[in-house]
Amino acid sequence: MHTYTDSSCGLAGTALVTGASRGIGKATAQAFARAGYGLYLTCHASLDALEQVAENIRSSWGVPCTAIQADMGCPEDVRRLFAGIHSLDVLVNNAGISHMGLLADMSDAEWHRIMAVNLDACFYTCRAAIPLMLRRHSGRILNVSSVWGCQGASMEVAYSASKGGVNAFTKALAKELAPSNIQVNAIACGVIDTAMNGSLTPEEMAALQEEIPADRLGTPEEAAELILQLAQAPGYLTGQVITMDGGWY
Repeated sequence: MHTYTDSSCGLAGTALVTGASRGIGKATAQAFARAGYGLYLTCHASLDALEQVAENIRSSWGVPCTAIQADMGCPEDVRRLFAGIHSLDVLVNNAGISHMGLLADMSDAEWHRIMAVNLDACFYTCRAAIPLMLRRHSGRILNVSSVWGCQGASMEVAYSASKGGVNAFTKALAKELAPSNIQVNAIACGVIDTAMNGSLTPEEMAALQEEIPADRLGTPEEAAELILQLAQAPGYLTGQVITMDGGWY
């Protein structure tokens, strides 16, 4: 059982960040720790890396931080995760996977896996987190989406569909929870310099960068800073999908 003393003991709050072993999730965990939040962090396969992140957070910022291995696309894993969480102020749904290829060549299993990790996980975690937030009549849910969920991308149909679902999920759930003072927002990231883009060749990456008015990729730290800002934004800000893409779209 994983647990620790909650935000009543001098912390800014308690946050759960999924997919936190690297990239945006890791940077988000560090940003929240710096702001004084106690943390629960998850990963699917990279537990050693996640435990290193958690140890660094504990030693650097002195906040409680628990690392848990869980498949966020598996409802049983999410139930097990939340069995050890008794108080939660912020939920960051960051865990995600990509798939590049022709839709006609995609298998049933590949399609369902993308939907499970990118979209179903938001349902599983929100369903579990909402009762914890209702007790306090406050909470923040932040979903990490993509510009492809707004625009669609050739060769990334399943990924685009999953993130489009996240965007609609965000807007609908925000309306449902607004009377309970729980805000739900998403950030639609452009090209962020993470391992998820590692499949692109240097030539493809250079061509992509030329399309971006900012003439560079975004950093995980910039995405994390926006997520933290949304967690601390005025309560009237809810139901928004905020694009962060260097002026690309």
